[in-house]
Amino acid sequence: MIAYLKGNMIQKSSNQVVLDIGGVGYCVWIPLSTYLKLGGLNEIVELFIYTHVTDNSLSLYGFSSKDEREIFLKLISISGIGPKLSLNILSGIEASDLEEAIKRSDVARISLIPGIGKKTALRIAVELQEKLEEKEKMLEVKGSQEKEDVISALTNLGFKRKEVERIVEILY
Repeated sequence: MIAYLKGNMIQKSSNQVVLDIGGVGYCVWIPLSTYLKLGGLNEIVELFIYTHVTDNSLSLYGFSSKDEREIFLKLISISGIGPKLSLNILSGIEASDLEEAIKRSDVARISLIPGIGKKTALRIAVELQEKLEEKEKMLEVKGSQEKEDVISALTNLGFKRKEVERIVEILY
């Protein structure tokens, strides 16, 4: 599976690029948000890739950030939403704005995306809200473990625990 590509961009359009990597041209489908972040032709481009394999094709989907690829993967996990529709969604709304709309259950905002009706917008909001909440909980756990590690290290160096906890709360 291809997960990352870095190469010379020899062709560019609003929905795909061709990267020359070692003399091989890779055609990569991209959302409009990634297109807007790309430089000009013959520049080195880095893309985070999702490889989609079917019985009769292999398609590469590229994103300018891991977060954008992550929300794409969450979108295609929803029944009835494939890679092309997910790409269309990310072309109609920034990944961070989509996450905010999902967290707020803002079906009206999601349904403003071309090709997305109210039923699909509702399905996206409902199904992805749980997944985004799980992600936030995991980040909180990771953050609390980091806090404990810092507190432990500083108290082992002789600092008073209460002072360390107060400062760590300010920093985190």
